[in-house]
Amino acid sequence: GVLKPTEGSVTVNGIVAPLIELGAGFDFDLTAKENIYLNGAILGHSREVMDQHYEDIVEFSELRDFMDVPVSRLAFAIATIGTPDILIVDEVLSVGDFRFQQKCEQRIHNMKEKGTTILFVSHSIDQVKSICNKIVWLEKGRVKRFGDVESICEEYRNSY
Repeated sequence: GVLKPTEGSVTVNGIVAPLIELGAGFDFDLTAKENIYLNGAILGHSREVMDQHYEDIVEFSELRDFMDVPVSRLAFAIATIGTPDILIVDEVLSVGDFRFQQKCEQRIHNMKEKGTTILFVSHSIDQVKSICNKIVWLEKGRVKRFGDVESICEEYRNSY
């Protein structure tokens, strides 16, 4: 629901949490608190749900002292409340310091353990190896390889 397909159609059965672009859904004229509710609404969460998860979002983003400024950490904290059926993560784990990246990766692993399907897009081979169990290697918009994480990551490393 964040972006419309350029061709064909997409049918969604279940809850999808898209992390395609961390700035998507944020209004930089609003405070971080206001952006929490705005972004939650864009993801289909009611005000009551956002009230229920507000403290967890603030705690996870580590921004309690900075709630008057919008920061990208909030997008991850908001998009990953609850357990969606599908989590789409597109190059967003490069945001923040190493400790925050580890924290995000751990939350993704916890969601996988609860049955969430993760669609993870990244150029970071180490993160791909840590998070994924199957890989689709795209080159110029076409599938170059699909399959095992270890062998495709090794082939990718050797090709560049």
